[in-house]
Amino acid sequence: MYPKIELHVHLEGTVRPATLLEIARRNDYALPADTVEGLAALYEYRDFEHFIEIWILTTNALQTAVDFRQVVVDYAAEAAAHGAVYVEAIFSPAERVARGLEWDEIFAGYCDGAHEAKELHGVTVRLTPDIYRGATGEAAENVVRYSSAYRERGVVGVGLGGLEAQFPPEPYAPVFELAKSEGLGSVPHAGEVAGPESIRGALDALQPDRIRHGIRAVEDPELLAELAERRIVLDVSPVSNVRTGAVGSLAEHPLPKLIEAGALCSISTDDPAMFDTDLTRDYEAARSLGVGARAAFEAGLAGALCDDATRERLRQLGNSFDWAEVPEAELV
Repeated sequence: MYPKIELHVHLEGTVRPATLLEIARRNDYALPADTVEGLAALYEYRDFEHFIEIWILTTNALQTAVDFRQVVVDYAAEAAAHGAVYVEAIFSPAERVARGLEWDEIFAGYCDGAHEAKELHGVTVRLTPDIYRGATGEAAENVVRYSSAYRERGVVGVGLGGLEAQFPPEPYAPVFELAKSEGLGSVPHAGEVAGPESIRGALDALQPDRIRHGIRAVEDPELLAELAERRIVLDVSPVSNVRTGAVGSLAEHPLPKLIEAGALCSISTDDPAMFDTDLTRDYEAARSLGVGARAAFEAGLAGALCDDATRERLRQLGNSFDWAEVPEAELV
């Protein structure tokens, strides 16, 4: 098994149906379905908006620091089984606060999980909380403030997620300026269901270190050339893009055109439990589109927000691994 770096995974979307049912029962939360099969049926999405609707309904089952710690540790175990050595994971704290939880309970739970994940499974987990599109200015600023307060416990950046087509990035410029001033990375979603203008807005307004998704850059050659020249890594999730309808099929995915233009593309699962995927499946999908094991690792390393010591450790791991052992087809 070869080493993998994953830079784009929503922890709330990693919870497999049986575990989600267990957590919901523990918290006396009524899910839209009460069986594994029923949840699987829910995870057939009409479009991206329907996915967000189901995401909110199901992830509201997560309500305590114990829940947050558990999902990090559980996903680290899963990711390690697929070769992951480094993961940048997303969670959406403002959504939980809106339902009555405390900021510190959320952040402490996830940070405890990241620490335990390293101890139990050997996976380095760093955290990049999302501001959800449509959040109030106060909520967005609080995400940044608490992210900064928990930097010493593994929080490395702040993202922007949710309903991309309804909420352009430019109004969030002040809060991302604050994030950068606090030493946090900027990792917004853009160019998934909205077009190149969303990516351009993120580039100009949010000082991004990476773009999550960014696949619709292929619709604007000048924009795509700029992304390649600036070496801004795109976090690409092939299975997710098909499942949400962002692309019509895997065969139609723009990843080959992104690579041909020189864009750096890391490979991730996005919401693996909700898209019936895992890190191996997404890497296999990427390989079928021309991105092999070593290229994906190197793009992940280029895009990671980790500290210098971690980056050097990952670089040495990649350099010392015998990639010749990986089948030729997987090294495309």
